[in-house]
Amino acid sequence: MVSQQLRPAPQESPASYAAPRGSRSVPVLLLKVLVLAVVISTVVSLTPALVAAERWGFLVFFWVLVLLVVAVYATRRAIPLKYLLPGAVLLFSFVVYPVISTFQVSLTNLGDGTRATREEATAQILGASVVQAPDAPRYNLSVATTGSPSAGPYAFLLVDPATGEASVGTDEGLEPLPDATVTDGFVTAADGYELLTPVQVNDASAQLADLTVPVDGGAVRQLGIRQAFLGSTPLVHDEDAETITNTDTGVVYAPTLQGDREYYVSADGQRLSDQSWAADVGLANYVRAFTDARILSDFLGIFGWTLVFATLSVATTFALGTVLAIVLNDRRVRGQKVYRSILLLPYAIPSFISLLLWSGFWNTDFGLINDLTGLSVNWFGGETTAKVAVILTNLWLGFPYMFLVVTGALQAIPEDLKEAAGLDGAGGFTGFRTITFPLLLIPTAPLLVASFAFNFNNFNTIFLLTGGGPFTPDNPTAGGTDLLISYTIRLAFGASGAQFGFASAIAVLLFVLTGVVAALQFRLTRRLEDVI
Repeated sequence: MVSQQLRPAPQESPASYAAPRGSRSVPVLLLKVLVLAVVISTVVSLTPALVAAERWGFLVFFWVLVLLVVAVYATRRAIPLKYLLPGAVLLFSFVVYPVISTFQVSLTNLGDGTRATREEATAQILGASVVQAPDAPRYNLSVATTGSPSAGPYAFLLVDPATGEASVGTDEGLEPLPDATVTDGFVTAADGYELLTPVQVNDASAQLADLTVPVDGGAVRQLGIRQAFLGSTPLVHDEDAETITNTDTGVVYAPTLQGDREYYVSADGQRLSDQSWAADVGLANYVRAFTDARILSDFLGIFGWTLVFATLSVATTFALGTVLAIVLNDRRVRGQKVYRSILLLPYAIPSFISLLLWSGFWNTDFGLINDLTGLSVNWFGGETTAKVAVILTNLWLGFPYMFLVVTGALQAIPEDLKEAAGLDGAGGFTGFRTITFPLLLIPTAPLLVASFAFNFNNFNTIFLLTGGGPFTPDNPTAGGTDLLISYTIRLAFGASGAQFGFASAIAVLLFVLTGVVAALQFRLTRRLEDVI
């Protein structure tokens, strides 16, 4: 017998089955360097603008972000942070920062008539008081901008007809403009300025009417498209005392709080102007929400309807979706795919299209609902019928989603449990109540909570279907089908005047309410973990 010597199998070198490490890492390294360079250069380019605008918070945030990005992605360490950092940045940018900003606005009186600062409001009051004397000097005017022709900021490029000297006037004062090109007595070109056409000047007339150029003893204002005049004002602003004095009458006007706004008011209570400015009011907006009888009644009533709407929307869509899912989950039903595809059509059509169609279906005279039922109900004319219409429309929009969710959950339930329940003598309904439904709630409960939060702030359905109405003549702010979100938006952008500060306070309360309700619901859903 020939003995054979066992020899170890030859080992292959790593290069025989793997590509060199350097050949794979160089493109990745170049891409990483490129991305880091773009991030750093972007923040560096933003820094001068942030410093000029004195936005120190944004400056610190961006540079801290750059340092974190470099520290995390420039090395092979901190691998978990490579995945957590983008999510954390997006969370702060789109959730935390908006909440903080909204809370800050809620502590102010920002709104129509209070959008300007005190300095800007004072300048507008002084500018509005400038009057033209019969012998007031006039200038040839060219309107220019250093920004956008439609948004400004604007400047007056002036030429004195007597001397031919050019100057530029802004809200900070009048300065010489020696490098300007003057043709036929008008400035036609100037470095750093874009001249507006007559059409653009006319379009910006509202902003230009408020522009005054302060000079010693008066101010320069626009007079038509091609002329400006040097006028005088009897008002003198004392920056140290923060008062305005009428030199003709000797009356002194000081900032005085009236309601949630400050005005320049004399000692006998007479306002100099109805122009106010943005100011901090602390918790006054929250106190107003809980103490003003009319607002409190609106808030509580709308909050109650919001809870009812969200609860019924979730309950009805889940019930209908569950019934349809159970029926089509039965193997004895033929054409399951066809039926499921048809039931998903309401979910496939964009909701704003469906809502506009349903708004026509509920029409009293020509609507499909009244035609099919033989009724003549003014669905949107009464509060109760409008709410019924809203719930039924939202049922049509929401049941396909629940149908999908429940269908997936039903197919995940083991058949062994159903068969065991049948062997124990449980009938169809008993088996569903004791086995299927509890197991169905475990995966769907978090989705039901999310659906509740969505419907709690379902602005689209209300806005496109009823507009929040019907409204009563004595209360055009709060409608019969308004949710808190639509009520808040009407406060912020309503025809009666924007109230950004108060609307922000309502939005903060809405955020807290939604969070509390969702937290309670999630806590209740944890009990479902003990069903098996």
